[in-house]
Amino acid sequence: MAGIYIHIPFCSSRCIYCGFFSTTNLNQRERYTAALCKELKMRCKELQEEQISTIYFGGGTPSLLSQHQLKLIFNTIEDCFNVSEVQEITLECNPDDISHTFLNNLKELPINRISMGIQSFNDETLHFLKRRHNSIQAINAVKNCKDAGYNNISIDLIYGIPGQNSEDFKSDIETAVSLDVTHISSYHLSYEEETPIWQMLINKKIDSIDEEESVQMYNILCDTLKGNDFNHYEISNFAKNGFESKHNSSYWNGVPYLGVGAGAHSFDGDTRRWNPDNLNEYIEGIELGHTVYEEEHLTLADKHNEAIMLGLRKQEGISLSNFKNRFGEKLYNLLLSNTETQIKSGTLIKERDRIHFSERGLFISDNIVSSLFIVD
Repeated sequence: MAGIYIHIPFCSSRCIYCGFFSTTNLNQRERYTAALCKELKMRCKELQEEQISTIYFGGGTPSLLSQHQLKLIFNTIEDCFNVSEVQEITLECNPDDISHTFLNNLKELPINRISMGIQSFNDETLHFLKRRHNSIQAINAVKNCKDAGYNNISIDLIYGIPGQNSEDFKSDIETAVSLDVTHISSYHLSYEEETPIWQMLINKKIDSIDEEESVQMYNILCDTLKGNDFNHYEISNFAKNGFESKHNSSYWNGVPYLGVGAGAHSFDGDTRRWNPDNLNEYIEGIELGHTVYEEEHLTLADKHNEAIMLGLRKQEGISLSNFKNRFGEKLYNLLLSNTETQIKSGTLIKERDRIHFSERGLFISDNIVSSLFIVD
């Protein structure tokens, strides 16, 4: 099984925190769609032996593409790949794009999962983040998707935003729960270099949230969602039973995927490839019939470290028997030795065949994971 990721880099405006590759040059959408289709045809052999299980349109703002443009991409995928058993097709959307016309057009396509970037239901917070929608638009967008027949809806929320407090964030979570969505992704605000919010921080125009407040927000997130029958299946992801993101789970489980579009990444188990995060360089290269990606062949240390990093992201953690079979006795024993202190402190838990984070350990997971890495 394998996945396909389609990167749509277009945005009507840039949010101050976004570190993903995007552009506000909407005039290139038709030409970009043609380049995407051509790249899919050029690279179809990479997954020729694989059954496609998930397709994900991410961005940027994929909901800025027209029905015609999305159809062209779907037709190309169907022509190039085995999609007879696709289980999940996700489209990322902005709330202000979700009109009745948009939803009617979407019903003509095989999309069965909506992922909505809401970030907050607080209008002051949305204004600070330079989001295009307000809280009422976000609430109505979710309701309209449900009325249109979509029962697999995910929303994104951000916490740790300057000016936000724990009560603000608790209100965001409670609003999300009241909308009866099936999946919630919630991330602590990160200050990506060269983003406007990073510039604001280093210029001392804003202050970051202190760690104690951040921990309190994370605890509220976990407790509130678990108390409302959400399964905390990954560090930042919560789902009702059966509605875990199949596409994102494939990343964490090391399943091969093909990423097409400017800035998109691919992985086949041994090699990572990535396209340039430059719109013109991508389009012009593909139009000339060139593969535009760079690539890196993973070393044993790379594969080991990714197995640690991705495995511990999940609620189920790392299977020790699978780890031993894959990496051998020496690295297996090293893992047991390196995790001993964290297990004694209660940030990691070892039970039967698995090592996984405790709830307390999840919030400081980055430091713990990096301490388990090896070098060639």
